[in-house]
Amino acid sequence: MSRTEKFFKNSITTALYQIVVMIAGFITPRIMLSYYGSEINGLVTSVTQFISYFNLVEAGLASAAAYALYKPLAEEDNAAISSIVSASRRFYNIAGAMFFSLTAVMALIYPFFVKADALDPFMVGLLVLAIGASGALEFLTMSRYRVLLSADQRTYILSLATIAAVVINTAVIAVLSHFGANIVLVRTVALSSVFVRSAILMIYVKRNYKNVDYYAKPNNAALSKRWDALILQILGTIQVGAPVVIATACCSLELVSVYTVFYMVINGINGILSIFQSGLAAAFGEVIAKGEKETLQKSFSDFEYTYHILISVIYSITGMMLISFIKIYTAGVNDATYDVPLFGFLFVLSGILYNIKTPQSMLVNSAGLYKETKIQTIIQGVIMVVGGFALAPIWGLEGIIIASCLSNLYRCIDLCFFIPKYVTGLPKRNSMISMTVTVLTSVALILSFGKLFNVNPDNYFSWVLWAVVAAVFATVGTLIVFSIYSPKKMRGVFLRVLSFLKRR
Repeated sequence: MSRTEKFFKNSITTALYQIVVMIAGFITPRIMLSYYGSEINGLVTSVTQFISYFNLVEAGLASAAAYALYKPLAEEDNAAISSIVSASRRFYNIAGAMFFSLTAVMALIYPFFVKADALDPFMVGLLVLAIGASGALEFLTMSRYRVLLSADQRTYILSLATIAAVVINTAVIAVLSHFGANIVLVRTVALSSVFVRSAILMIYVKRNYKNVDYYAKPNNAALSKRWDALILQILGTIQVGAPVVIATACCSLELVSVYTVFYMVINGINGILSIFQSGLAAAFGEVIAKGEKETLQKSFSDFEYTYHILISVIYSITGMMLISFIKIYTAGVNDATYDVPLFGFLFVLSGILYNIKTPQSMLVNSAGLYKETKIQTIIQGVIMVVGGFALAPIWGLEGIIIASCLSNLYRCIDLCFFIPKYVTGLPKRNSMISMTVTVLTSVALILSFGKLFNVNPDNYFSWVLWAVVAAVFATVGTLIVFSIYSPKKMRGVFLRVLSFLKRR
């Protein structure tokens, strides 16, 4: 199977996965509110959020293991693959034990800090254990397979297995909630979804990787980059969590709610964009491991160009339709002001700056350059945190998002110099120009659409109609600009897609 075929297969299944997750994301909270009320729903959300931070016990293991596997997979060196997978299994077992220990400690402490009228402290502790057990089981039963499949560009298997798990999890919650089961029992039975996903992956790996020995002599040295990769993992946590923490400390809880609603939309957009990068880090890792410099340069150039087109189209539509969607979504909510166009525009700009560096960030993972980019990663996090705390008291939520924009802008500039020098060997100006064109195109399309059209839908149906207009406007405008910017690349990307479709 060619890299292009793997990319399309990974993209299609990732798209399906994102759709299923989105639907489940609407269904589950509604069930919780209908059968258990806001208090239990808030309690489950709070516990889940706290427990999510325990994932840092992974300590960059997934990225380091995937990087270590690129070369032996490309060379079909089963002995090397087995030794790395065996080391990963051992480390994941340790991480799982640490995760469960932290969950157990939280189960003892958390009930004393949270008052829930619907559950006594003992049941709250059991709820923490039930929710936390899911994460621990993932480390113990599934992560070893996820690393191997991700490194071998078979994320479509992961997506299909996870879709099955999400469907089962949602069905269990819906059925048991309908019959009035205790919430602790509901979350405990829902753990069955983790076992189903692990079983699917285990069966697939056993059948397709028969020469891999999970109990071979472990090559722990191959995972030495895990501690450097941890820095990137922590940064990801900061990028997601810091704005909420800063808003909580410097603003009101009502403004935290405003931020959360806007983030919900932008996070969904980033999920859509992730469809088009599914499995590519592993593909580039294989190319780098084989030393195929020309293939790397051409593939990276094509991907960067195509991905920037996608960013321009998707985020232009987002900028055009975001505020009108927020108005409809928050209709009837009068305890906070959600109609804040400047904040929405800055949030979109931050999203663009966050995503335009994805091709370069991907190569950092593909080439395993965690240690070499550690200082830059720390600086990016410092800009976010220090800038956020400095600007929030002055400009509120807008100040926090400005800090996010500055943090992402710094990283964009840094990667434009770093990646050409240490990985691709391409001219630095290529990425700089492409990034600049993407940002200016998106901003120009958003502003011009607002000037040309008076978008003010009052229901979801009319919003969808306007969204179609915005999509046509953004797509046509972006394709025109990028065709003028680089007609040769546009033609090359079109021919590649056309060639693949003909083979199907």
